[in-house]
Amino acid sequence: MTVPGEIPTDADLLRAVASGDRAAFELFYRRYVTWLTVRMRYRCADESLVDDVVQETFLAVWRGKARYAERSGGDVTGWLWRIGSRRLIDSLRGQTARERLSRLLRKRTGRDEPSAEEQVLLGVEHGDLAGALGRLSPELRAVVQATVLDGLSTSEAAVLLGIPAGTVKTRAMRARRQLRGELA
Repeated sequence: MTVPGEIPTDADLLRAVASGDRAAFELFYRRYVTWLTVRMRYRCADESLVDDVVQETFLAVWRGKARYAERSGGDVTGWLWRIGSRRLIDSLRGQTARERLSRLLRKRTGRDEPSAEEQVLLGVEHGDLAGALGRLSPELRAVVQATVLDGLSTSEAAVLLGIPAGTVKTRAMRARRQLRGELA
């Protein structure tokens, strides 16, 4: 893998994982499992579903269903996020709306007041901001989703969306300008 005592790079670990190195996979898993879990929980309130999706994501890496292309110059975190977010979307599509609502309502028993984060997200989903976001072009909305709601950096969003980082910055600027105009 690497020189003993030297911290392996993500690319080194993924090359070793591709050849079946369990120790490299374990190190890669420990390096990113918390990061991915926290990111996923921003997108989905169902903790058990998030845990399943995170495990499926790393399982795809281990089984070789997801291969990191080092030559693409992409960031490993963006690559991993793209795998995880697609698995989350697939999982959510597989559930009926009634099942999701039932699961979320069971979790809410005993809670009187929504948290501040839940109030903000409700405002995003149903308030003036939701309407303004809905009027953004799909390209601008995708950048806002990735950078603001998902909390990705510009480079991570660029990898996720498959566009240059400069384009992410330009679209984010255009989206902010349009949103300011509509919400003023």
